[in-house]
Amino acid sequence: MVTLRHYDEIGLLKPGRIDESTGYRYYSVSQLDKLNHILALKDLGFSLDQIEKALQGLSPEQLGDMLRVKHLEAQQQLADEQARLRRIRDRLNSIDQEDAMTDYEVVLKTVAPQLVASRMLTISTNHEVPEQLGTAYGDVYGYINAQGAHDAGPCLAIWHQPAAILANEVVEAVVPIDRPMAGSGAVKVYELPQAEVASSAHVGDFENLTRLHATLLSWMESNSYQVIGPYREIYLNEGDDSPSSVEVQYPVAKAH
Repeated sequence: MVTLRHYDEIGLLKPGRIDESTGYRYYSVSQLDKLNHILALKDLGFSLDQIEKALQGLSPEQLGDMLRVKHLEAQQQLADEQARLRRIRDRLNSIDQEDAMTDYEVVLKTVAPQLVASRMLTISTNHEVPEQLGTAYGDVYGYINAQGAHDAGPCLAIWHQPAAILANEVVEAVVPIDRPMAGSGAVKVYELPQAEVASSAHVGDFENLTRLHATLLSWMESNSYQVIGPYREIYLNEGDDSPSSVEVQYPVAKAH
C-alpha cells in the first residue's frame, strides 16, 4: 500500500519486518492501534508533521489545544466554502436573468402630456394588488362616466416606490380622459406631464414582470440614465381574452 510505504519512508510507522525477497511490509497486531490513531488524526485534517508530534506523546491539554485550533480552521474553511457557494449561486442567477432579459427590447421615447383622472391608494401586501387596484379603477371609471366624460386610452398605474418594494405600496389607478372636468375627494384630475421614458413591453403572466424591470434598470445603468420619477405600467389589453400585455415606462434623464 502506497500510504504505508510513505509512512515507513518518513518514519511515522515502521513495519515490524520487511520480506527481503518481495519487499512486502509486515505489521504486528500491536501496531494497529497506532495506525488507527494516525488515520483518525488524518481524518480530522492534521498534517503528517502534526500527527508525528501527537504520536511522540502529547498531554491531553496539548492535544486539546491542537483540536481546538483545528476546529477553528474547519469552521473558517466551512464559512469560506459557504461564501463560495453563495457566489456561485448568485452568478447562476445572474446568468439566468441575463438570458431572460434578452427577451426584452428597451426604447427611449418622449410621451406627450395627458389629461388623467386618478385615485391614489396604499396597498398593504402585494397579493392584494389585483383586488384593490381593480376596485380603485372601478371608482375612477364610475366617476368619469358620472361626469359625462370618456376614457381616452388604456388605463395605467403609477407606482411611487421601486418595483422591488412589495409592502405598503403607494400607487395611483390612472385613466386618461377626453375632456377637462372637476375632481372629487377621492378622484383627482390633473395633467400627467410630458416625459422622456425608458420603455419596454411584457406579454404574459404578471409574476414574470420583475424580469422586465431588471432589464430596464440594467439598460439605464449601462446607458448612464437615472430615474427621475415614479414608474408607470400601461395595461394595453385589459378586458379582452388575449394574454396580458403591459408597457413599463421609467421617466429618465441623463446622469451627471
